[in-house]
Amino acid sequence: MTDLTMLAAAADHIRFEQLGLSKVALDLGVFTIKWYSLAYIAGILIGWWYLLKLLREPGAPMGKRHADDLVFYATLGIILGGRIGYILFYAPHMLSNPLQAISLWDGGMSFHGGVLGVTLAIILLARRNGLHWLRVHDYVACAVPFGLFFGRLANFVNGELWGKPTDVSWGIIFQNSVESGQIDPARHPSQLYEAGLEGLLLFAILWFFFWRTKARYEPGKLVGIFLLGYGLCRFLVEFYREPDRQLVWLADATGLHMGQWLCVPMIVGGVYLIATAKARRQRIEPIAGSESVA
Repeated sequence: MTDLTMLAAAADHIRFEQLGLSKVALDLGVFTIKWYSLAYIAGILIGWWYLLKLLREPGAPMGKRHADDLVFYATLGIILGGRIGYILFYAPHMLSNPLQAISLWDGGMSFHGGVLGVTLAIILLARRNGLHWLRVHDYVACAVPFGLFFGRLANFVNGELWGKPTDVSWGIIFQNSVESGQIDPARHPSQLYEAGLEGLLLFAILWFFFWRTKARYEPGKLVGIFLLGYGLCRFLVEFYREPDRQLVWLADATGLHMGQWLCVPMIVGGVYLIATAKARRQRIEPIAGSESVA
């Protein structure tokens, strides 16, 4: 688009500031509570509630006390894995600045890093309690879309991680989305695309396979469905999303964003887990309950 074209298009699109959104959910003067923080809290608490609901079904791989401990382990995995992943994948320059690396309040979390952190947390919990870690992971995977949904909504409220320029009627003009002195074009609200696909759609798919099939009795199948589903959704949306500014060179050189490259092993791993899940099926002796499940 030329500057004149973008200027003309601006009159037909919503400007982000007109939505009246603010990063701050509550300002208490002494400190502020941001929507992004509340998104993490909501994702963890609602995910915990849903996990307990899943564990009440026959063949549960762990009891309530394990789930309560898992919340602590998983929260550490999300925070540490997400931050370390962001530094390694998106901002390696932070390695030379430890203070910047631990400044979580300045933003910068990687979902892919968070997945690795939570996986490690599940393995540690399972080893300490003699649980089948892959079956535990199946149940946890079903609860993850809550966090993804709220996290992407928070990205939208923050006016960050916007999409590429577009002339679609629902495009939104994000302030300062281009270099100083240039006209801000209407952009895809890719944050909302991701909230719908990675949050709502992925939850619905996992809900169906948990409640309407016997997938939970085939260790790794639900994890595989999650990995494949998230990987495909994220890979698709990245075509409508601007690459991180410090990684534009990677997109220019390869035609793919960093997020897409990180999704490739997720997709491959998901396909593998789904394809091999039936061979791992065994008689399930539940942690909570009295009946075995064949």
